[in-house]
Amino acid sequence: MASSHGRRVHRIRGVEPGMGLLMLRVSTVWRAELLTFFLRQPARHTARPGGATMIVNTAALSTHGLSKRYGSRPAVRDLDLEVRHGEVFGFLGPNGAGKTTTIRMALDLIRPTSGWVEVLGRDVHEHRAEVLPRVGALVETPALYPYLSGRQNLRAFGHMLGGVPDARLDEVLDVVGLAGRQRDRVRSYSLGMKQRLGVAIALLNDPDLLVLDEPANGLDPAGIVEMRDLLRQLAAAGKTVFISSHVLAEVQQICDRVAIIDQGRLVRVATVADLVASHGEFVLRMEDPAPALALLQAQPWGAGARLDDGAVVAASPSGRGRDLVRFLAQAGIWADTIDERQRNLEEIFLSLTSPVGAAS
Repeated sequence: MASSHGRRVHRIRGVEPGMGLLMLRVSTVWRAELLTFFLRQPARHTARPGGATMIVNTAALSTHGLSKRYGSRPAVRDLDLEVRHGEVFGFLGPNGAGKTTTIRMALDLIRPTSGWVEVLGRDVHEHRAEVLPRVGALVETPALYPYLSGRQNLRAFGHMLGGVPDARLDEVLDVVGLAGRQRDRVRSYSLGMKQRLGVAIALLNDPDLLVLDEPANGLDPAGIVEMRDLLRQLAAAGKTVFISSHVLAEVQQICDRVAIIDQGRLVRVATVADLVASHGEFVLRMEDPAPALALLQAQPWGAGARLDDGAVVAASPSGRGRDLVRFLAQAGIWADTIDERQRNLEEIFLSLTSPVGAAS
């Protein structure tokens, strides 16, 4: 059927007006997907161990033995994951690790080979009409109408949801920081502004769970900061935010917990604080580090001592910094400062993942 702006819009088979929105639009400009769900289709039945159709679970999102194969190639392998209500959860992995495949299964866009997904305590496949209206999702770059203004884009997507009040449009524009540019055509927006408008569309239905696949993808440093600030605001407002990303510095600053996936397998889940903890290493600065370094390297517990940017990095004989200071002082070596070493997330990520993932 033809739109009022002269473009042809193709109706998805089985989706009628009033059923809600499952919008997949590919153009020469975007080649991307925006997914905000208000599907009200009858639930299809899935065979599960024991035949249960309702699972009691307080997690916002959880996967159970989730696997996906494409022919003989595994994309996701036996993934067990739990995202708690109200947290900002980072889902990390190298390109091709299975992150987007997992998200597509979580949103019931593709069927798993085995296992299942629960969203807001319900099987997403069997209860999609109940749970997906409470989910907002942005997968990769938002597919927007560049010849319309930001506000007109929101209104267009709102119509697909059955209509959204102007007050709600005002609210989400304010949340994403686009109120001052809402009348400008989207083709004049920076990439960061387009990403924020995509998040605004995902927020139209005031979702309990927000799923964002690479929200900082392609952004310059200023755009990354804008997206980070926006996600912090959403978390402060009580939203559960699930972020798939490879921008490790940003994930480290905004996430409560992270999961690291490699070649389709879960390799670590932990709080950011636990991941970056040094587990007993300390950074000591002193006028002449050479004697301290030689002394420490001669100890069985200090063999890993090394210089890093002019400072000595070393373990403590007891795991406590004061005992390391005491040991050096007994040899007449005094440190000017001592701090517990913090590993960055990139260092941990690289130590846990393969150079090249095997999934996609």
